[in-house]
Amino acid sequence: MHEYFAKRVAYVGASALLKLQDNSTATVEEVGRGQNYDTGDIGFIAICSCMVLIMIPGLGFLYSGLARRKSALSMIWVTLMSGAVGLFQWYFWGYSLTFSATATNGFIGNLDSFGFRNVLWGHPADTIPELLFATFQGMFCMLTLAIIMGGAAERGRLFPAMVFTFIWATLVYCPLACWAWGPNGWANTWGVLDYAGGGPVEIGSGVGGFGYAIALGRRKDKMLLNFRPHNVSLVTLGTILLWFGWLGFNGGSASGANLRAIYSIFNSNLTAIFGAMTWCLLDFRLERKWSTVAVCSGIISGLVAATPASGVIPLWASVILGIVACTICNFATKIKYIVHVDDSMDTFAEHGVAGIIGLLFNALFGADWVIGLNGVEHEGGWLNHNWKQLYKQFAYICACCGYTLFMTVLIGYAVNYIPGCHLRTSEDGELRGIDDDQIGEFAYDYVEVRRDYLAWAPPTETIAAINPAGASPPNEPIIASLEKSA
Repeated sequence: MHEYFAKRVAYVGASALLKLQDNSTATVEEVGRGQNYDTGDIGFIAICSCMVLIMIPGLGFLYSGLARRKSALSMIWVTLMSGAVGLFQWYFWGYSLTFSATATNGFIGNLDSFGFRNVLWGHPADTIPELLFATFQGMFCMLTLAIIMGGAAERGRLFPAMVFTFIWATLVYCPLACWAWGPNGWANTWGVLDYAGGGPVEIGSGVGGFGYAIALGRRKDKMLLNFRPHNVSLVTLGTILLWFGWLGFNGGSASGANLRAIYSIFNSNLTAIFGAMTWCLLDFRLERKWSTVAVCSGIISGLVAATPASGVIPLWASVILGIVACTICNFATKIKYIVHVDDSMDTFAEHGVAGIIGLLFNALFGADWVIGLNGVEHEGGWLNHNWKQLYKQFAYICACCGYTLFMTVLIGYAVNYIPGCHLRTSEDGELRGIDDDQIGEFAYDYVEVRRDYLAWAPPTETIAAINPAGASPPNEPIIASLEKSA
């Protein structure tokens, strides 16, 4: 759905002249006057870009709260740093490999815009500069890589994970995004409906995180005893930040401050709230308790499902989407146990499955009048009797899932054989926690707590120092208990 900005200019030198595609020259002021920029569109997309960036620390808080205390900080580190690697890759060659107008193979772009070369103005008919469009799209790449890192929870080494993310962004994300949004991408030219990233972002991250978990292997069974989220407040905070950023994620995909952007924002909210209620009720039937984690899981799954569909389907269909998507995603969390894959953050169930459902809803409920709210023309889906849209969406889903899973596992195993890039930590490191093994800093660094999580009693010398004369201090029962446990 994204517009591509075709006009290219290059700096001639220190002078104020620019060299155009036809080899003529013009001043900066002359080229600027030839643009059709809309300050409202520029401001809106710039704000949306910042909102999407907020999603990355939000995801870090979410993953951190879901992990155990001994690996809480590592989840924040790995999401932030994978986003940084993603933006570097996007600047280096990712944008060019995705949106090159001169590439015609339909699979991946070329290096025409390597290092953002000539990425500045855009076509005179566009209302925002190409540089802003590239910035907004770069946030998508960053977020996708951060989501994938959920598959590394509590056992993945950090530096090899960053090597993996750069390669994965090049060989997986860029092709997927080129298919859906590239000017000559096969899915784009074929008429596939993917509004804001059901394929590149949601299937890419969900199936990618699942594939990365396969490459890493399962945690030891004894490490999984009594596993539960260590800080639900962090989970909630991360979810709220994700929800806020998602409105910019989906709203900005309309490429301007237009009615389709507003429509997609409200669609996103509808799927989120009905997803939260659905997931919470499904968990209540089992536990007879109201779960906050269930509310957060429903919100996220609803927003994921809205990503490809929020600018395509009517408002009433988003209510159905929120209920259906979160019901299926809730049961899909059991898949990892069936296939014995340690997808601890449920990236496949909450991102991959929800993205698939959102793409299928585009075929069933896609409306041409919703798509046309920002001037884009499309036949819509079954609501407009466009029956063939279903097999197009299905073929696109199969291509994204199959390619992502195969390439992710392949890249994971390949990186694992690079000297110094063994993906997984040792069993001792897993026992002590990734924070201690890989970072040396801790989310909760209490002086009185020993580093050895299996030995909580203070040494005998400490007890002697507290009570050197054998007197009976006020806290004698506590000390006696510690001596006994030691």
